[in-house]
Amino acid sequence: MGEYLCVADDVKLGSNVKLTKFINLYGCEIGDNSKIGAFVEIQKNARIGRNCKISSHTFICEGVIIEDDVFVGHNVTFINDLYPRATNAGGALQTEDDWSVGTTLIKKGASIGSSSTLLCGITIGENAIVGAGSVVTKDVPPDTVVAGNPARFMRKLAKEEAANESSVSRPESPVSLNL
Repeated sequence: MGEYLCVADDVKLGSNVKLTKFINLYGCEIGDNSKIGAFVEIQKNARIGRNCKISSHTFICEGVIIEDDVFVGHNVTFINDLYPRATNAGGALQTEDDWSVGTTLIKKGASIGSSSTLLCGITIGENAIVGAGSVVTKDVPPDTVVAGNPARFMRKLAKEEAANESSVSRPESPVSLNL
């Protein structure tokens, strides 16, 4: 399997981390018992906590901190620069000296739905749920559900839902969110 993994020597892996094929990890930290899916890139200075599941095709850039027990769905993209440019004021290709990294914090127990995009400078609160396909531009309070583009408040999780997200009732058919 090693020929299909790109894990740099500076990656700090906790115990019992599960890595699938076709990943790119460098300069990052991954906590105990976490699972990283196929076609995931995790860049330098990103941190993944314990017991996390990072699903396939996800991009976690520098500046992202994911605490323990977090679920990240398929094809989630984190952004660390709100105003990206290819060149600097002098016309040369930008280097690391030409911009500063924005930070994104995903708190313990949060869930990020597939194909979501999260801008930098935000915090996703403990046990919060971000609906699939959302574009998150602002902080998400703990124990809430947000969805849409831009992501909007849907509802507050009941105490027992926040404590155990697996108990969240799911509709049997699609529901109009009336955004």
